[in-house]
Amino acid sequence: MAYGERRRELYELVARIPAGRVCSYGLLGRSLTGPVSGVIVGKWMASCPPELPWWRVVAANGALVVASRSPHLAHEQRERLALEGVVFDGDAVRMAAFLWIP
Repeated sequence: MAYGERRRELYELVARIPAGRVCSYGLLGRSLTGPVSGVIVGKWMASCPPELPWWRVVAANGALVVASRSPHLAHEQRERLALEGVVFDGDAVRMAAFLWIP
């Protein structure tokens, strides 16, 4: 399966993450027909279509790793998740309660 097809499959999975839930980069990558690493998922998410709920994708430990790219994006991500009812423990999403498994 070509990278373009895997990327489309990833974006379809991200579009299915329900409001108020999150999924990790690694779990999304492992869920693809042709699995890829969470690092690859992160690279693809950095250029995802604007209509995708990108804010619902977090690190496996619930961290908002988009902060390494932009503190503004991390702030926006946290605000969007909070508006959907996602609860944080410090700086990380409470994964046990809010993880969505594809």
